[in-house]
Amino acid sequence: MNFTGNTKSLLLVHKDMPEQTLDESVNIVLTPQFYTLKREALPVKYAYQAKRIAASLFEGLLEDVSTHEYFVEKKGDSWLFIAYDLEKIQDFLVEKGFDLTLVSKMFFAEQMSEHLTSTVATGENEALVNFDGNLIMVPKTALADDVEYMEVHKDFTPKKGITLEAGEKSFLPKKESYILAGIFFLFAFFFVIEGLRYSGENTEEVEKIQSLLASYPALQSSYTRENIAKKYQSIDAKERKKRESIKAIAGMIFKGSTLSSFSMDSKKFQALFICTDAKIVKKVEALAKKENFSAQKVANSHEIKIEGSL
Repeated sequence: MNFTGNTKSLLLVHKDMPEQTLDESVNIVLTPQFYTLKREALPVKYAYQAKRIAASLFEGLLEDVSTHEYFVEKKGDSWLFIAYDLEKIQDFLVEKGFDLTLVSKMFFAEQMSEHLTSTVATGENEALVNFDGNLIMVPKTALADDVEYMEVHKDFTPKKGITLEAGEKSFLPKKESYILAGIFFLFAFFFVIEGLRYSGENTEEVEKIQSLLASYPALQSSYTRENIAKKYQSIDAKERKKRESIKAIAGMIFKGSTLSSFSMDSKKFQALFICTDAKIVKKVEALAKKENFSAQKVANSHEIKIEGSL
């Protein structure tokens, strides 16, 4: 059984495609007609950090940033950012006769640029062309008469994709359901066996606890135990807040934004960013406000001071 979904047919979706009638689950790949693309080399390690700043990268490129969602993936030394309007894409699919419950995964052509090295036909008037590693739509009239077209194949299916909401509600095929049920049954069986094995050990642990309570009568008071628990819960919450704040600050470090200084005590933290221009300052300020931090621009400079409480 293949959980990646690359056993399913991969269907190229473009504006000039004919109406479709699906009788089985498929994966789809969108042409650049349905998304806006940017590549950026950012000093971040994880995709969730890059995704935090995705919206700011597309300012001025999209008519309405609020209606778009963002896909982020590492490609070579750079991050691939894709902005797409899922509602418009789903409306187009329905218009073309798609049953959305049969669309398993949605991918973007740019994800498989290493496979789409030749021209791909996308209707009577346009074609998908790989230009220096970037996939673009061009009129067929601009191509040579003897150009050879290639087909999109299911072996090109990327590992990472997007599941449509309608697809999430669909059921697994019966065969895979039975296999999964068998796997879960085995897990349940082993869980019962382990539970029986540890039950004897748990009895010993209870006896140890009773012995400790007898030695330290103060701990027998539920009020005392609750006070101790609350004390360490507050410490854990504060430490978790520190870690989350540091992660948020790390997400504000990108091309054009440099962390100049950072300090943190038991009550608050302060960070100073030096930006290359006023536009970058606005991006950092927007990210700070999104995290509910206070942001103050330094007068007559491209510096911004970020503060937050712990």
